[in-house]
Amino acid sequence: MPELPEVETVRRTLIELVKGKTIEEVIVNWPKMIKKPEPVEQFVDALKGQTIRDVKRRGKFLKFILDDYVLVSHLRMEGRYGLFPKPEAIDKHTHVLFTFTDGSELRYKDVRKFGTMHLFSHGEEEKSLPLSQLGPEPFSEEFTVNRLYKQLQRTNRKIKVALLDQIIVVGLGNIYVDEALFRSGIHPERISNTLTVEEVKILHQEIVKTLEEAVEKGGSTVRSYVNTQGQIGMFQLELFVYGRRGEDCKKCGTEIAKTVVGGRGTHFCPNCQIHIK
Repeated sequence: MPELPEVETVRRTLIELVKGKTIEEVIVNWPKMIKKPEPVEQFVDALKGQTIRDVKRRGKFLKFILDDYVLVSHLRMEGRYGLFPKPEAIDKHTHVLFTFTDGSELRYKDVRKFGTMHLFSHGEEEKSLPLSQLGPEPFSEEFTVNRLYKQLQRTNRKIKVALLDQIIVVGLGNIYVDEALFRSGIHPERISNTLTVEEVKILHQEIVKTLEEAVEKGGSTVRSYVNTQGQIGMFQLELFVYGRRGEDCKKCGTEIAKTVVGGRGTHFCPNCQIHIK
């Protein structure tokens, strides 16, 4: 599933491609993808004549800012957007098409059909699911060491599980939680409320630093991720632990291990991340 760096990269490329374009027609080939409004005909009719004024991001969600509405889109596992000339053939995995007045077409392709779209009037998107319960952005002033420490003190979940909770901080997924924990020297199975203030300070720093570096590199392509222009991310070349089971740790040479935490495959260095119970 694309995490914050990948979604941010998609957002930036979408701005270059579709900002200022006006929607002439919308075709939905998989109605289950449209979660609001229902029926899907209302979604199609509302978007006709709307111009894309901006593309923003909230956590792992894209927000298309239109004249009268905000289209909230989640890519899930393998969703991707691409801009095409309208006559180009449409493959079977393309489920939503936005045709613009200039003849180009923004297509949403999703092999697994897990992606979602919600359409809200301006200002309503933050008051309703799926955005209403999201925590702070990691690059925002709201995401402080003190806030993170207080939230971790309230839970006895393992730190890997806690950091995947989008109420604590948005945008982190399996890749970047593993990386931030490694950089912080914290074992993924450490109980959250046992972390000291100093450890949380380091963790906070490494969460932000890891995500900033990943954004600069265009995200990580470890499976099928590409941005809207078909380019892969390059941060996978910088990964310390994720996807490196059996390889030598870049810091100490110990073999990278993999376990399961909270149902998620989890990579760590047994030497750099000592398990303190």
